[in-house]
Amino acid sequence: MQLLFLGTGAGVPAKQRNVSSIALKRLNKRGAIWLFDCGEATQHQILHTTIKPRRIEKIFITHLHGDHIYGLPGLLGSRSFQGGTEPLTVYGPKGIKEFVQTTLQVSATYVKYELRIVEIEDGMVIDDEDCIIEAGKLDHGIESFGYRITEKDRPGELDADKLRKIGIPPGPLYQKLKSKQVIEWEGMTLNGADFLGRDKKGLIVTILGDTRLCSRSFELARDADLLVHEATFDEKSEEMAFQYFHSTTAQAALVAKEAGVRELWLTHISSRYTSDDLGQLLEEAKRIFPPSFIAQDLIETNNLKAQKPESD
Repeated sequence: MQLLFLGTGAGVPAKQRNVSSIALKRLNKRGAIWLFDCGEATQHQILHTTIKPRRIEKIFITHLHGDHIYGLPGLLGSRSFQGGTEPLTVYGPKGIKEFVQTTLQVSATYVKYELRIVEIEDGMVIDDEDCIIEAGKLDHGIESFGYRITEKDRPGELDADKLRKIGIPPGPLYQKLKSKQVIEWEGMTLNGADFLGRDKKGLIVTILGDTRLCSRSFELARDADLLVHEATFDEKSEEMAFQYFHSTTAQAALVAKEAGVRELWLTHISSRYTSDDLGQLLEEAKRIFPPSFIAQDLIETNNLKAQKPESD
């Protein structure tokens, strides 16, 4: 999996940061793209990337504040205009269905693909053959969710050398053994599990919506390979963060540290902070949790191995 930050600002668009949206690239699934939030001008941000709207299969909305959803109707329409025909599912809190249906209806926008809208609650959202997605209610001014994406463990590599030594040629039997089937071969009974290396551990990514410091954040982030956490305010503004239902750099770092996260990306940065302030914001997080990074628009993680922005 890779993450591409499309918008990393808070509240309103700024020159250096657009409002919230993150693309998750499913590298092992047909090049599928999942979006987390879709603030105003998200589709404009996509124009600066290699993402094709028709590849977007799922959109997960954390909450219904405008800086997280105002780009959604436009993107849904453009996906259709640009030839997208595959189904798309939008997940979000109660009210997301009315918002999408009303905006599309009033603007006479008709999409040419199956559009599904699922209103979520705290708990399991998806459990398919290779991934689990859980949602958890956070502490914000309106209902806000965080998402925990867990890849299921994958089978280890097939030991082809071992198979060749006992005379089994490459072909369909290899695939059966790789899927842990039991086969008969020249009087021998072979169990695929005996020819596989250790299972490959699935990755865990946690993406939180806007929130105060709360216990559900720690639960969703537990042992994650990567945590995306809002850091609207600096550590000195903890009282203001609480008043506005947001978090500070230090609070985000505390969640990462206590939850045993591998690395932390700070986003939803208030426009009150300029590029000159980023070093201080990052230092506040690093004092508590060293593998911290400040997300910037169009920065991409590389297979969950963070690429540090040059300005940091």
